[in-house]
Amino acid sequence: MPSLKLRHAVRAVLLDEEDSVLLCRFEVPEPPGSVVWTAPGGGIERDESPRAALRRELQEEVGLALVGEPPHVWHQEVVSPGHAPGYDGVVNDYYLVRTARFEPRGTLSDDALAAENISGLRWWHPGEIAGYDGPDLFSPRDLSTLLPALIASGVPAEPLPLGL
Repeated sequence: MPSLKLRHAVRAVLLDEEDSVLLCRFEVPEPPGSVVWTAPGGGIERDESPRAALRRELQEEVGLALVGEPPHVWHQEVVSPGHAPGYDGVVNDYYLVRTARFEPRGTLSDDALAAENISGLRWWHPGEIAGYDGPDLFSPRDLSTLLPALIASGVPAEPLPLGL
């Protein structure tokens, strides 16, 4: 059986002093008009460590200079051809980053963000995510329960395995 080609990525669960989380608005190409709110981050480049990728991605997407070694809190594997163009699926590793609230503005231009399908950034309070009844999705899908659990329980001893 051939090995799967998975896209390895890192994501930051950015929590401010009020436990709001910063999420990126992704306009997903298929189906047209689909929107997914997810943690900032992206692919790990060749010869790049996960935390080095996280530092680069946070600088590019939201303008945050990451200090220290954030803890690894969640691990997600989604094997689904078409989930990420050109791949059989994705592996997302999430790191918890506590920060004072800031106005996100990364080093990437609006055109470069649009090329990555990012059309906005927003701070969400966990209650807003839990009460959201619009058409947009959140990733991971159970973010409305994962986030309050992380806030209440703190960093897990081992990264929590996630579903879609």
